[in-house]
Amino acid sequence: MTHGVHRIPRKLWIIAIVSLLLLVGAVIGVRQYYFANLKPASNNPKTVIFTVPNGATVSQIGNMLSSYGLISSPWVFEWYVHSAGLNTKLEAGTFALSPSYSLQQIASIIASGHVAEGQVTILPGKTIAQIQDSLINDGFKPQAVSAALNPANYANLPIIADKPSSVNTLEGLLYPDTFDKTSTTQPSQIIRESLTEMGQNITPSFQAAFAKEGLSVYQAITLASIIQQEVNKPTDMSQAAQVFLTRLASGTPLGSDVTANYGAIAAGHAPSLSYDSPYNTLIHTGLPPTPIGTVSQAALNAVANPAHTQWLYFVTGDNGVTYFEQTLAQHNADVAAYCHKLCQEP
Repeated sequence: MTHGVHRIPRKLWIIAIVSLLLLVGAVIGVRQYYFANLKPASNNPKTVIFTVPNGATVSQIGNMLSSYGLISSPWVFEWYVHSAGLNTKLEAGTFALSPSYSLQQIASIIASGHVAEGQVTILPGKTIAQIQDSLINDGFKPQAVSAALNPANYANLPIIADKPSSVNTLEGLLYPDTFDKTSTTQPSQIIRESLTEMGQNITPSFQAAFAKEGLSVYQAITLASIIQQEVNKPTDMSQAAQVFLTRLASGTPLGSDVTANYGAIAAGHAPSLSYDSPYNTLIHTGLPPTPIGTVSQAALNAVANPAHTQWLYFVTGDNGVTYFEQTLAQHNADVAAYCHKLCQEP
């Protein structure tokens, strides 16, 4: 007797295929949701002082971060923390966070905790607001950090004497370096060391070179802070200094995107090239009222020793290369060819 082969009903095949497709779609959807919610909750650069209480679970921390608008999904936070092996490393304490940070950055900051001893680093190109956040995340109390950034505390330091009396900020005056920190170190000690170091690096030869360009020490630091954020290589910095000094001498706006963005952020807005502030050198001539961040020795040296070139324009492309030109047409061609992401309105 011959037995027929059992066939799976067509209806069951269809159900199986549809179920498989739904499963694959669900996996893809979850994956997309996960990666989308690792991104910053917004582009708002505001600082949020966030406290993780003792004994808080990963789930509770995620929910609190979400309620503060710092992350988009508590579930994704919990998933990431466990997958990255950070679930036993999240520390209680106070942190300076921002919705413009990625979820990974926020988790890393909280996991870094507060060390009693170690080092504090101030990086080139950082604003006072960013340095304030960094000091808080290094374990200093927010109130102590805020008090330490008051210029009146350092009136006896030479670098403060170079600051106009109408300016009430240390923006740009802190020298980027790494400083030792013990359990008894106060943030004011770090700030004083950094200011002292800046004064030591503004040598008499630098002062003479700045004066030759028609700049006070404070104006030179302001220009150096723009160059610091506009270009990457020291050789490019000296050429950028030549462009900006030429523009200052001719009364032409500096045309710096980084100053425009700084002014918008300082006013509590998202980065913007069109926001009209005294810092927007796309609109206003001359230097902005203050520096826009910390400066390296290379940036200071560029202002003291600008290149002997005839450039009038430059743009740093998405590839990190800076392109210098003498005509607006050539400059616009460079922007079109090399600067797609960086030259867009934020």
